[in-house]
Amino acid sequence: MMRPLIALAAVLAMTTEANAGAWTQAEDNTQIISTFTYSRASRSYDASSNPAIPIRYLKLLTQTYVEYGVRDWLTLTVDPEYAKAESGPPEGPIEVANAFAIGAGARLRLIENHGVFSVEGSYKSAGAFDTSVSVNQESARQFEIRALYGTNFNLFGMTAFADVEAAERFIAGARPNETPIDISVGLHITPHTMILGQSFNVVSGGDARPPYGYYRSHKLQLSIVQHIWKSTSVQLGAFVSPAGQNALKEQGLSLAIWDSF
Repeated sequence: MMRPLIALAAVLAMTTEANAGAWTQAEDNTQIISTFTYSRASRSYDASSNPAIPIRYLKLLTQTYVEYGVRDWLTLTVDPEYAKAESGPPEGPIEVANAFAIGAGARLRLIENHGVFSVEGSYKSAGAFDTSVSVNQESARQFEIRALYGTNFNLFGMTAFADVEAAERFIAGARPNETPIDISVGLHITPHTMILGQSFNVVSGGDARPPYGYYRSHKLQLSIVQHIWKSTSVQLGAFVSPAGQNALKEQGLSLAIWDSF
């Protein structure tokens, strides 16, 4: 599953530094990100990576991602979410799932002299349909170790940042372990407006048990983030799944409201 869609972005009230992703929160600072996502799919990728399997799929997802700076180099995170999904064959019965999940973790900043390098550990009690490969409304607990690197730079006289993350996700149950790789690039086209491009990728391991097998999912998202008042910003984004294997060909919209105090 994609991490909160703007957890890798910059706080527009602070236009010279990114404030999440590899970056940690300042001591005693809190950032709250509330995200609402609508996604749908009419096709799934088959084992040959062709979008050839008809399906009816609809999901509404709400998330509240909270970060708190215990120290400048240590940030704690809490991530409750709720999903409602409908799925089934085009002309067949539809299954409806309502799922709640909550995650918690900590991010430790190790290097900040040449960009920022951090490591993060998190645990999640995951609900059904939290990924594009959920089977039979099955839920699965998961533990994740993540390495994060971020850097700020100037592009054509505008402030920009890049964030690259790689993780290993250990999942209980029949679903295989996963390797997520996430890339984000943000460009401040004005002091209060940012264009954010992101790539979210998940590749399964070889330890799947039936009914699961190998799968991979690739999503691209483009967003605009607008600072509207004090430390409050709004993000509006759209995403697609241009490639995959044994996973949904999803598309959707996302709205996020985030604040820092």
